[in-house]
Amino acid sequence: MRIDILSAVPELLESPLNHSILSRAQKKGLVELQVHNLRDYSTSKQKSIDDYPFSGGGGMVLSVEPIDLAIKSLSEKVEYDEIIYTSPDGKPFNQKLANHLSCKQNILILCGHYKGIDQRVRDNMVTMEISIGDYVLTGGELAAAVMADAIVRLIPGVLSDEVSALTDSFQDNLLAPPLYTRPAEYKGWKVPEILLSGNEKEIDEWRLEQSLERTKKLRPDLLNDNDQTL
Repeated sequence: MRIDILSAVPELLESPLNHSILSRAQKKGLVELQVHNLRDYSTSKQKSIDDYPFSGGGGMVLSVEPIDLAIKSLSEKVEYDEIIYTSPDGKPFNQKLANHLSCKQNILILCGHYKGIDQRVRDNMVTMEISIGDYVLTGGELAAAVMADAIVRLIPGVLSDEVSALTDSFQDNLLAPPLYTRPAEYKGWKVPEILLSGNEKEIDEWRLEQSLERTKKLRPDLLNDNDQTL
């Protein structure tokens, strides 16, 4: 899999994309992560990539030309399954969408910045808009890093224990059950006896019950989410 990220501030992505799981995935050759500086595609002497919006209003807007030139240049080398724009008014990013995108071969993520991007980019080049939450960030770089992390960890071979990804919270719209490790008793706090029984069938049933109870208590909205569309 290949993920290209187009950013006005590529330095913001250096650390999250080059450590931990994402770093190991790249070293294994399972994913290629490339960050591109939008200013490299500016035709102005000052390498400007933004301008004032027509009709006034506060803030600056990323211009259409450098984005168009960047996407065209990158698309000549890679055929993208999706060109994603990180936007507060995009489709909410969740585990279901991460699963869907992890099956793609090539993805381009365009990071929003300033007040946003020229609408013509959204109308004519972007194939999907995604939001990671109902709040505003300085730019889309952190959102791109979040999406890349959630997507890449699902690729077979990235995690040493592939079952781990399949039992994460939000898979099947359920929160994960409580987890315990050694010692079995600490300061009088005991691990549930069922987990020490060795009875795998009963342990699986207990975990499912705990997942359901935790979801009903903490995130009941997940149990009512029957939207299977992407």
